[in-house]
Amino acid sequence: MPLSEHEQRLLEQMERALYAEDPKFASSLRGKDPRSNFRRRILLAAVGFIVGVVLLMTGLVAQVIVVSILGFLAMLASALFAVTSYRAVTTANQLGVVDGTGVRKPRTTTRRSRGASASSGGFMQRIEDRWNRRRDGGR
Repeated sequence: MPLSEHEQRLLEQMERALYAEDPKFASSLRGKDPRSNFRRRILLAAVGFIVGVVLLMTGLVAQVIVVSILGFLAMLASALFAVTSYRAVTTANQLGVVDGTGVRKPRTTTRRSRGASASSGGFMQRIEDRWNRRRDGGR
């Protein structure tokens, strides 16, 4: 549920007052922006994946199955690491916009009124409107 404009202003005023009163404490409370480490984490995952491919191929050529299995596991772990990094960034973007200071600002959304037309709403809104028309108008 998004904050109202008044609540957003109050929150921003409290943040500024806290930062003015004790900047060291405020900076320790500030959440870290997950996008700041995204490139480094993706690069690390890519390097790990390449190392895994090299190990897999080396194990296949040398016919050492343990090395091939380690290569496959390295590739799997790197892919999992990249996916979790991507999810952390997309989740942060969905929750709110992070400004340059690392402070999350709530995303402002507009809510549709109950009387919105079926074409302006999503799938569920159209289904609900259709149901209401059937119920109110007979069949």
